[in-house]
Amino acid sequence: MIAYIDSSVILRLVLTEPHPLGEWPDVHQGVTSALAEVEVLRTLDRLRFSVPTIDPQALAGRREATFRILEGLETIEITRGVLARAAQPLPTPLGTLDAIHLVSAMGWREQFEGLIFATHDVALAAAARASGFEVVGAKQP
Repeated sequence: MIAYIDSSVILRLVLTEPHPLGEWPDVHQGVTSALAEVEVLRTLDRLRFSVPTIDPQALAGRREATFRILEGLETIEITRGVLARAAQPLPTPLGTLDAIHLVSAMGWREQFEGLIFATHDVALAAAARASGFEVVGAKQP
């Protein structure tokens, strides 16, 4: 499977949250936005303040796991073109960061057919479906 991997998928994996992406073992080629690194690492950093009892070693291990996952993914840079496209109307309501994820995947799909969109975010999944993607990870409402 060739899949666009959004930040929610990476976070469930590194935080060992319930119901990680079941299709993860089937992803033989993954791609993500450069935004994913920032989103995941910011989330981990916020844990230092929101969970004061978190073990610094455990947190360091989660950061390391994040970098291992990201090293295995192709990264789509956030170019001026990506930002311009994300500013345009989209098929469903989306926040800024989700719009950047969606248009990053759309741009990659223009060059490579068969891209599947992996997310646990329901709103992003709906927008990806409305944009013609097969979506895994998020339940349909």
